Amino acid sequence: MMVRIKKGAMTLAVVVPMLLQGCATVKSADVRDPWESMNRSVYNFNDTLDAAVLKPAAKAYVAVLPRPVRTGIHNFLGNLGDVWSMANSAFQLKGQATAETFMRISVNTIFGLGGVLDVATEMRLEKRKEDFGQTLGYWGVKPGPYLMLPLLGPSTLRDALGTPLDIKGNAVQQFNDVATRNVLTATGVIDTRASLIKTVDVVKEAALDPYSFVRDAYLQKRENDIYDGNPPSNFDYSESETP
Repeated sequence: MMVRIKKGAMTLAVVVPMLLQGCATVKSADVRDPWESMNRSVYNFNDTLDAAVLKPAAKAYVAVLPRPVRTGIHNFLGNLGDVWSMANSAFQLKGQATAETFMRISVNTIFGLGGVLDVATEMRLEKRKEDFGQTLGYWGVKPGPYLMLPLLGPSTLRDALGTPLDIKGNAVQQFNDVATRNVLTATGVIDTRASLIKTVDVVKEAALDPYSFVRDAYLQKRENDIYDGNPPSNFDYSESETP
């Protein structure tokens, strides 16, 4: 799980075209998910890997580290993540969001012990998560079909194409020391999974079809992300999904 920039970008560059070519003839009843058969196979692969590796690691992480320590780690990684969010806010010409995120980074870095303490939130500086997929959507790039990526999880064609830049833009990847970079990357994965332990369990227990639930929740969230929580009332996903 210790992802390197070039490896991540190369993997997506190779895997996505292969998946698209291999599933060109696969049809689905859901217009948003024309490659459902392939996506379900990838979902099952990810689920198996999660059960065998990620979930046990996340549970051990929660059991070993006290909550204040985990909160500090989460805040530190979040502060690093804000750097790329700030860049994408700038790409989208969102002046206020860019300035506020810059203030968040500055305040948390200087007064929050490098980001371990989330002082900015106490100062009511809103945290905004922006990625390159959102930037592409802001400038009118359509989502394209839903796509379940190996290891990386739910996505769309647009978001998948933006993922290599998200990996490269992550401030974690700017650390020169390889060991430090890898530890931070692995810790970020485990921290994220730890925050979802209860959520994932509830979905699997309550949803009749967890795959469909995850797909629908992801697509709805991304729609809200693109429009900053205010999608147009007449938004028609089926029309926007045409490649």
